[in-house]
Amino acid sequence: MTINISGIPVEIFKKNIKNLNLRVKPPEGRVTVSVPRSMSNAEIERFVRSRAAWIEAQVAKCRALPPRSSREYAAGETLYVFGAPHHLQAAPGSKNSLNLADGKAFLTLRPESTAQQRESFVREWYRTLLKAEITRLLPKWERITKLTASSWQIKDMSTRWGSCNTRTGKIWLNLQLSKAPLPCLEYVILHELLHLVEPGHNKNFYALMDNFMPEWKNLKAELNGQ
Repeated sequence: MTINISGIPVEIFKKNIKNLNLRVKPPEGRVTVSVPRSMSNAEIERFVRSRAAWIEAQVAKCRALPPRSSREYAAGETLYVFGAPHHLQAAPGSKNSLNLADGKAFLTLRPESTAQQRESFVREWYRTLLKAEITRLLPKWERITKLTASSWQIKDMSTRWGSCNTRTGKIWLNLQLSKAPLPCLEYVILHELLHLVEPGHNKNFYALMDNFMPEWKNLKAELNGQ
């Protein structure tokens, strides 16, 4: 089943799930909705059309993104680090390194390095920063909620900020959170921790979110760029 929203095809998939899941996938902005098998076509269409403005905005955002390979990590580009922009300064050197100071990112590169190698280096640099913040913030929220993840891992995901395996208790956090403000990272950590006791996005789950983080809706909106 496909629903057309202002020329944008929205693909509908019925699954053995309890909650609806709307996704806009970069880079082309493919829109998919997973819905419970029991949901009628009329109900599905009402839901999709109620989210029309959000879908159009997210698709436009995806299509405006430059191709991933267009980044050269050269002078003049901007790196976002936990929400703060840093203007990139690049210079040749004997090894790759990246340091921040006074709103600038000083990137030293081996002259023979390719754009792909520079991207890989910067991605792992982001991973190191994010790992340090998760190591600091996850125990904080585990103490507050009295919930404990069995383990956690960072993954570069295209459609989710985080995920939780409720069977094993493992949490995954998106590498791209290294570019978002730290309160947004805390929101995602709390969100995934609460799935350990409430797997679905239902009234009880949102009540828990309201209790532990009253401002979570603002942080979600900021993170998703709404």
